[in-house]
Amino acid sequence: MATLVLDSGAATAKIGYSEEQVSVIPNCQFRSKTARLKTFTANQIDEIKDPSGLYYILPFQKGYLVNWDVQRQVWDQLFGREMYKVDFSETTILITEPYFNFNSIQESMNEILFEEYQFQEVYRTNAGTLSAHKYFQENKSELCCLVVDSGYSFTHIVPYCKGKKMNEGICRINVGGKLLANHLKEIISYRQLHVMDETHVINQVKEDVCYVSQDFYKDMEIAQLKGEANTVMRDYILPDFSTIKKGFCKPREEMVFSGKYKTSEQILRLTNERFAVPEILFHPSDIGIQEMGIPEAIVHSVQNLPEEMHPHFYNNIILTGGNTLLPGFRDRVYADVRSLTPCECDVSVLLPENPVTHSWEGGKLLSESSDFMDMVVTRDDYEENGHSICEEKFDI
Repeated sequence: MATLVLDSGAATAKIGYSEEQVSVIPNCQFRSKTARLKTFTANQIDEIKDPSGLYYILPFQKGYLVNWDVQRQVWDQLFGREMYKVDFSETTILITEPYFNFNSIQESMNEILFEEYQFQEVYRTNAGTLSAHKYFQENKSELCCLVVDSGYSFTHIVPYCKGKKMNEGICRINVGGKLLANHLKEIISYRQLHVMDETHVINQVKEDVCYVSQDFYKDMEIAQLKGEANTVMRDYILPDFSTIKKGFCKPREEMVFSGKYKTSEQILRLTNERFAVPEILFHPSDIGIQEMGIPEAIVHSVQNLPEEMHPHFYNNIILTGGNTLLPGFRDRVYADVRSLTPCECDVSVLLPENPVTHSWEGGKLLSESSDFMDMVVTRDDYEENGHSICEEKFDI
């Protein structure tokens, strides 16, 4: 029986058979400005010649799956002939879902996977559980870890002990990659150029230019300096989708500090936005969101757990999710958590080689373990017992 591992995130789906490599594919549909009537799904984004003004149709809203029509079409694309050519009667699917998912969404997912697609066996779990499983497999002596999953809609902090998540310590911050990109759009639109419709392009700008400051006030002082003394300033060349297909950062030695560029390139000049936007992850109150930042939430999560376990959690913090790829993210989390914890506690923050696919890799490991077949629900089980058998077996 083949096992298909699908880490279904709000922005991207990480998918692949357990014996193959993972693919990271947009978990949404698109409409372009030039071809309004045509809808592109998942990996078809590569077919769009002009992605300016790209309109996103997302199956997830605020972290939960609400648009089943779009999700079905994305799954049809992933499971279909073009991509994975899934033989449903011979396939087990291991799929992720959000923490504290609604019962109605879980029931719908069971129905679609078993009744519409007719998978032979299904296992549903959380992405963090798979990340923790991978960590425990690679560090056999460790019994505890704290998974920080900072994704598109939310950031979750989830403690695990002996492979089980400890619900009393779970924290959620309503800050993720979508909020950062939207805030960057607003700043650029206010200061320079109207980009409120350019989600695709500004997301790329965020990934290419933004970083997490290690000393916010010092960087703020540098960002106010004039000319070459301002080492924070960067010029970003926007794509025109004819000669420049993808935006990029101008090398510092080619930047013009006084006067204007003589070329016809469209340029964004970015200074304090580069670090002020990611700072929202650490201080959501900067933009009026009355919540803790990530380091405070880590400490708050650990404080809710038995005291004798605190050192073990502080010493095994794992970062996953797309936001953790921002330069300086790991160092800042370490520095802030270190300053908030007792001196006698060791603090260790691990950033995996690929934090985006880390939980998929955990799913691959789990699907190869000897216990996996006892964890799944078969189609026969489901037809006999319905949704209740899934509630019993899945550790959600």
